[in-house]
Amino acid sequence: QKNHFLYALRAFLRLEIHKLRTGNSWYEAKVSIIREAIRAYLGNPTYSLTPTA
Repeated sequence: QKNHFLYALRAFLRLEIHKLRTGNSWYEAKVSIIREAIRAYLGNPTYSLTPTA
C-alpha cells in the first residue's frame, strides 16, 4: 500500500507541475495522453478482433 500511495502522490505532483508549466488542466492532460495512446495503437494495432457474425 505504501508504494501505491507514493505512486499516486508522484502522479499528482507531476500533473500539478504540468498544469503550472503549460496552463492545461488535469483533464486536458489526461485526455491528451489517452488520445495519443489510442492514435498510436490504431496506427499499429497489436491485437485484432475477428468478427463473430
